[in-house]
Amino acid sequence: MLTRSLFLAIVLAASAAQAQIPTAEPETVGLSKDRLDRITQALDQSVQDGHVAGAIAVVARRGKIGYWHTTGMADREAGRPMSDDSIFRIFSMTKPIVGAGLMMLYEEGKFSLKDEVKRHIPELGGLKVWADGREVDSRREMTVQDLMRHTSGMTYGIFGDSHVDELYVDADVLNGNKSVEHFVSKLSKLPLKHHPGSAWEYSVSVDVQGRLIEVLSGMDLATYLRERVFQPLGMPDTSFRLSDAKAGRFAQVYRQTKDKTGIEPAGEGRSDRYFEDTRWYSGGGGLVSTTRDYLRFCQMLLNGGELEGIRLLSRKTVDLMRIDHISSIPKASSISRPGYGFGLNFAVHLDPARSGLNGSVGEYNWGGLAGTSFWIDPAEDLIGIYMIQVLPPRFGDGAGRFKRLVYQSVVD
Repeated sequence: MLTRSLFLAIVLAASAAQAQIPTAEPETVGLSKDRLDRITQALDQSVQDGHVAGAIAVVARRGKIGYWHTTGMADREAGRPMSDDSIFRIFSMTKPIVGAGLMMLYEEGKFSLKDEVKRHIPELGGLKVWADGREVDSRREMTVQDLMRHTSGMTYGIFGDSHVDELYVDADVLNGNKSVEHFVSKLSKLPLKHHPGSAWEYSVSVDVQGRLIEVLSGMDLATYLRERVFQPLGMPDTSFRLSDAKAGRFAQVYRQTKDKTGIEPAGEGRSDRYFEDTRWYSGGGGLVSTTRDYLRFCQMLLNGGELEGIRLLSRKTVDLMRIDHISSIPKASSISRPGYGFGLNFAVHLDPARSGLNGSVGEYNWGGLAGTSFWIDPAEDLIGIYMIQVLPPRFGDGAGRFKRLVYQSVVD
């Protein structure tokens, strides 16, 4: 039987799915068409040089798309062109989406940022810290804020060479999991790399956030994000798993050739996982999405939590997410960049002189392992999205160059 609430949800999702961010002539949103052409030339040259098979770049300003360029191939070997609706592995661009989903529960009073994680996930209480060649008691418990700003004391394993990193690799923490709960069970048996709150270390913390969402919402992570985020925002192509019907839009992922002169397909294993039937949903890097879908998510944040009459978050919550939460906490991870701090699941631009970027203080962003990236600039009312599939991106500074070229096109 179709209940009224379910009927309304279906109508809402269908209406949102048909909506589009409007387009505009560049000059009407303060962008120079001639200067935007420099982006087109750079992207097309990257394809011609064999550094990427294909790419999509988008600039939205004042709520409208002022630039969209799709170039090259989604699958070079199959002769399939890149299309506006190509589906990408967004890897760590999953993190901001999970952060937004978690903060929706924050607004419902389900938790406080200062809550100890063990209050909601008991298995992660009382974890030891590896220090001076042995396990010692932690100085304090990790909090939800620690999870969201990467100061939980956890790590990824693959980006470091400490003893704890080796333990993470040996435990294969991100693979072979039956569920998000199973993943957390693995973590509960490993020591922390740092005392919680003592260092910024890029880590599996957002995967733990996925489990926190499950505990607090009573839904699995995939269902929660679909019903609470993707359907309301009209993001029909964003998910942890792909249907066979969408396989023809899934972009090939590439890697650098052994002679480092070009790229080659990264292997079937990098695609097969997205068609598997599993309850392991990686909140830190498991989603696929399209440029259109991700733009809608970004526009919601830039609007202060609302898109086309659908409000997911309050403006004050978005403001809380996009300020620096790490201040003087030392950075122990090489992934951090000069001039940037970190908010709640985003990097935050603090100092253009240190970053060397012609951007704005307060811009916030993140990227994915296969080269996808985005940023949101409230000061300029601007969004930039760059989508490629090279794992990891090896050639030049494509995303960074795109960002610089976007800012040089702002002329109002």
